[in-house]
Amino acid sequence: MNIQIFGTKKCNNTKKAERFFKERGIKYQFIDMKEKGMSKGELTSVAVANGGIANLVNPDAKDKDAVALFQYIADEDKLEKLLESQQIIKTPVVRNGRQSTVGYQPDMWKKWE
Repeated sequence: MNIQIFGTKKCNNTKKAERFFKERGIKYQFIDMKEKGMSKGELTSVAVANGGIANLVNPDAKDKDAVALFQYIADEDKLEKLLESQQIIKTPVVRNGRQSTVGYQPDMWKKWE
């Protein structure tokens, strides 16, 4: 397995995801989205694996204006907007090759083992 966890240090679900993999002795790479966000290719592959770009947005994100704007812009502009406003992505985003999950989903991760 080649696990990448995209999240923030303050996010409780990200901490729980890290603990999940640590407890199983599975190595992972943590990427702090406040320091370094996802590339366009990474974001596109995560969106495809999770049923579309809209499924990546956290409706409860602190930046309510960015969430509202995202919902009302044209579909073809959503990827670019999400690249600019990665703070509205639901965390953690956990990648294992082409597979990925958004949010805390230990039941899915168990299937990867």
